[in-house]
Amino acid sequence: MEYNTILKEDYTGKRIKVLDRTYEAGTPETVGVGEQKGWRGHFATKDEMLRYLKNGERYWYSKEWYGSEKKR
Repeated sequence: MEYNTILKEDYTGKRIKVLDRTYEAGTPETVGVGEQKGWRGHFATKDEMLRYLKNGERYWYSKEWYGSEKKR
């Protein structure tokens, strides 16, 4: 694949080649609107959603480290 490069100055003032834009132009797709509700579509009630979110917070912010990161 051929990459486009541009000339820039580094912190010493020397001109160097750096990569130009390497992504394809476009717009992101919206997820979670209308019929496609993203992760919310997996739950039937608000209570189930809240339980899911609280469980996720416990996993990441607990001092006991539940889950796969628990030290043995």
